[in-house]
Amino acid sequence: MAIGLSHSGTNVYLAGERSKQLWVATQDGLVLFERGSAGWRETQRALRGQHISAIIFEKTTGTIFAGAFFGSIHASADGGKTWERRDNGMTIHDVYSLASHVVDGKVRVYAGTQPAHIFVSEDLGMHWSEIPSLREVPSAAQWSFPAPPHVAHTKFITFDPFDPNAIYACVEQGAFLKSSDLGKSWKQLNTVGLYKDKNRPVEHFYDVHRCLIDPRKPDNIYVTGGAGLYVTHSGGGSWERWTAPDWAADVYPDGFTWNPKNPDMMFVAAAEHNPVTWRQAGPAARAEGKIYRSKDCGKSWQRLAGGLPASLKHEFGALCLEEANGNCAIFGGTTGGEVFCSEDSGESWTLITDKLAPISKKGHERLLAAS
Repeated sequence: MAIGLSHSGTNVYLAGERSKQLWVATQDGLVLFERGSAGWRETQRALRGQHISAIIFEKTTGTIFAGAFFGSIHASADGGKTWERRDNGMTIHDVYSLASHVVDGKVRVYAGTQPAHIFVSEDLGMHWSEIPSLREVPSAAQWSFPAPPHVAHTKFITFDPFDPNAIYACVEQGAFLKSSDLGKSWKQLNTVGLYKDKNRPVEHFYDVHRCLIDPRKPDNIYVTGGAGLYVTHSGGGSWERWTAPDWAADVYPDGFTWNPKNPDMMFVAAAEHNPVTWRQAGPAARAEGKIYRSKDCGKSWQRLAGGLPASLKHEFGALCLEEANGNCAIFGGTTGGEVFCSEDSGESWTLITDKLAPISKKGHERLLAAS
């Protein structure tokens, strides 16, 4: 089995045994690492020149999908040996996020883009159609983004673990959305929160990065965003902001995952400062990227060390977890091209490589370029 480390693709993997292949999505295509007796080693590169935003593995067919910023969607039907572009029907080719699931025996693959739209394919990417109802959400006209060209994007897509018809979409910046009917209609869930913006008519948080839906109780939803970590126990009826004692006032949590066999154990990748601060600092910018672990479903957090740098210029642009028969492995990739791995639930870490192109959301690698 293979897993992928990317900014906005699959971030939780459940397997019968540890995977021996790791695909890493970088600013210069995909890089394959294979695990042997001596550890991980690079064995292949693909889609060179493409800034890969997301990678997912469709379980029923084994098809691998890769989305690229300004590069549309590519697929491999032979484990990554060869790739082809599959974007017939895509009217927007700046792809931010990918996700897939099976409904009534039919595979559905979703692509989130910039501007913030969602497309769906029911034939493994051969043909795509837009889900137009996303743009009919009342707040859609207000969706924006701080950096030029000030255009929002669909950063993350996931599904309800109990209801195959329920889809969640994170729009950065603008909305946290749920559809209960496979995208025919959408409800905005982040209209009540603790982040108040004087320019908006309601008190809410709107810089939404990604979410986790509790597999034990789907009304428990956890969301990372530009203002912190938000939690609801009422399916979005009300929210509260959680934090940790050593989080900076302008903490920037992004990557977010948990152990599917033990959802009380969460991991979040957080920069000490946000991209606005990086931009203001210029060449001296430091994200001070860190990884935190919670063992009580987000109520308290511990900064992880044990092989992670004490001070890191870059942010963790990708975070994923694989649970295999009680073994919990976590992988983190940075805007500096480093990949770190823990095979003991975050207690200790090893550096797989520090020689890749940036593993990054589009633009963040420029803000944190080496001085």
